[in-house]
Amino acid sequence: MTTTNKTKFLVINGVIAAMYVALSVLSPFSQGIIQFRVSESLNHLVVFNKKLMWGVVGGVVLYNLLFSELVWLDVLFGGGQTFIALGLTALLTRYVPNMLMRMILNIVFFTISMVLIAIMIIITADVPIPFWATYGSLALSELIIMTISAPVMYAINKSLKFDKM
Repeated sequence: MTTTNKTKFLVINGVIAAMYVALSVLSPFSQGIIQFRVSESLNHLVVFNKKLMWGVVGGVVLYNLLFSELVWLDVLFGGGQTFIALGLTALLTRYVPNMLMRMILNIVFFTISMVLIAIMIIITADVPIPFWATYGSLALSELIIMTISAPVMYAINKSLKFDKM
């Protein structure tokens, strides 16, 4: 990778991380058992270009460092959950040429991996809370935001060409 390409890679991923933080801060339901983070729509970037996953992971880590009450646990669990789901999608993109199928896989990986966030919430709760209700609400909110944002990100890609970044 040339110096110009490295700089471009860092700048683009830095902008993505900043967008993730800004979109999370602006969303009123960015933390807790019900999370509707508009910023989660950026998870779809990996479907178009696996190199963009670093900006999303960086955004999750940065947001949790700056705004989470559970800082290091949120960095570990939230960053880890995002890295795992994006990593699985990135690994499978070469085997799944169909963009719609890639997006569906990405949605499934993120929805299932919300189990890590549910575990973190359960182990840090002051009072006992039921696992399945916690996981169910997290998974459902992730499923909804990722499903709604998939066609939006697909449309944005038509003009921005994420695969060329």
